[in-house]
Amino acid sequence: MTHFLIVTSNEHKFSEFTNALTSENTVETSRAASSKEALDAISGAIPDLVIIDEEVGGTPGLEIARSILMKNAMVNQAVVSRLSSEEFHEVSEGLGILAQLSLEPDAAQAKTLLDLLKKMP
Repeated sequence: MTHFLIVTSNEHKFSEFTNALTSENTVETSRAASSKEALDAISGAIPDLVIIDEEVGGTPGLEIARSILMKNAMVNQAVVSRLSSEEFHEVSEGLGILAQLSLEPDAAQAKTLLDLLKKMP
């Protein structure tokens, strides 16, 4: 079973996205409501993908992504961001982020992420 960790303090924002993921019956999700919870979660069984909100408890999503990278560089990540794709690429370069998500991640983005993960070795 594929496991996605969603890092957000606003789980309603991800309801359509999460429903699309779990409708596959091959994906389970869990949630971390803070940067600390996310770092604790990846200390155990590593999720297949960590999805990080733009800001969680006052901490920018890209900062959380950087902390996760420093703890375990093998963790795949996607981050919600309002930046243009060019700006996002510039500020996230070197963080190994798999994808940028819109401010309200939807079912189409869930499918895109699943497809990306299926193509990975």
